[in-house]
Amino acid sequence: MPDDQHSDPFEERFAAVLRDTGGAFDTDRGALAAGGQVRGRRIRLRRRAAVLGGAAGIALVGVGGTLLVPEGGGKASTATASTPTPTAPGAYTGQQLVSTLKALLPEGTFSGESGRGTGSGLPPSAHVVYDDGKGAAAISVGLNRVEPGSEAARGATRCPDKVLTAHDSCTTSTLPDGSRLMLLQGYEYPDRRKDTKWWSAELVTPQGQQVSVSEWNSAAEKDAPVSRPEPPLSVDELKKLATAPAWRRVAAALPEETRQPAPPEPGSTAIPVGDAVRTTLSSLLPKGVREVSGGGDGEYAYVVVDDGKGRSFVQINVQPDMSDVAGQLHGDVETLPDGTLVATRQGPGEKGGAGVVMWTVDTLRTDGMRVVISAFNAGSQREDATRDAPALTMKQLRAIALSPKWRKAL
Repeated sequence: MPDDQHSDPFEERFAAVLRDTGGAFDTDRGALAAGGQVRGRRIRLRRRAAVLGGAAGIALVGVGGTLLVPEGGGKASTATASTPTPTAPGAYTGQQLVSTLKALLPEGTFSGESGRGTGSGLPPSAHVVYDDGKGAAAISVGLNRVEPGSEAARGATRCPDKVLTAHDSCTTSTLPDGSRLMLLQGYEYPDRRKDTKWWSAELVTPQGQQVSVSEWNSAAEKDAPVSRPEPPLSVDELKKLATAPAWRRVAAALPEETRQPAPPEPGSTAIPVGDAVRTTLSSLLPKGVREVSGGGDGEYAYVVVDDGKGRSFVQINVQPDMSDVAGQLHGDVETLPDGTLVATRQGPGEKGGAGVVMWTVDTLRTDGMRVVISAFNAGSQREDATRDAPALTMKQLRAIALSPKWRKAL
């Protein structure tokens, strides 16, 4: 969803769920998705705090912490890494992961090395700044476990929608062993305010082992100048490294990720799951407005609609237990007879599209359920305006946000 973007209330909520941009909101709008922001950042960290790059051979991490790496065209050499604690079979240190990453990369120089092992309580990772003589580039690897067949497993390798996440190319394929692999060529900043490119590979095996690979055309993910036209590793090299057996072995040593939500506290409501919000939003669209595309997961959904005058992007967030932000609603706020707060705003878009406007209705019921909906006068937030006003009027947005159907979505 996500920490680097100027953002409206929904900043990359869906992209976050789709692992592409996480969830970040600018300071002025942060309260509008307090719960979703935390979840989006957690997803972003899971996917991108540690990710893999490189392709030079296959490393085998052996018993006792020995790293075996084929040299050049054949013979394997032995490099000794830190030995895991004998009482913890299958443990790997951060230095071992860094050494493995370096051994798998083509010849070059390294700096900025850091790693996290399997005993830290967080997903293991390795990171280096790699230079093949054409410019320094950050490369990272992250390892995790997901429940096989779960939405987390499926979503990890699902290409993001270009409506939400700008990218040049994305493919998903099934490997001979049944693993799913996504290869993405995108940008660190979805609004393209800087030219930092972010290429990644995401692998999930049938056993739930997850390998995440990322590389940039700069020495850091953010706040570093572009050092080369493209990241150093080709898409084929990313694929080769993401599928290296060494990473699966480390991921297999991790416990399966727990995805059962905690039971709600008394008086609270459940967080929406699946496409309930998207389905409800579609059912509430007014007559004369045709749904062109859409998506969503959990609390967030979006649709692109057309009333015959051009496409219009509409997004919505539905969150329970948000009573603590009642004093932070932005815009003109009124209180309905039943105690529901309704805030309305009409202003410019916040993603850089020329002439884009954003119309928002933000509602907060007395039980804490918050429904926030926005519409734009373009097919996405980052496109230039294609029409004078959004396809939905403020009155229509208000009717959707206040619909009693949202209680069934929670």
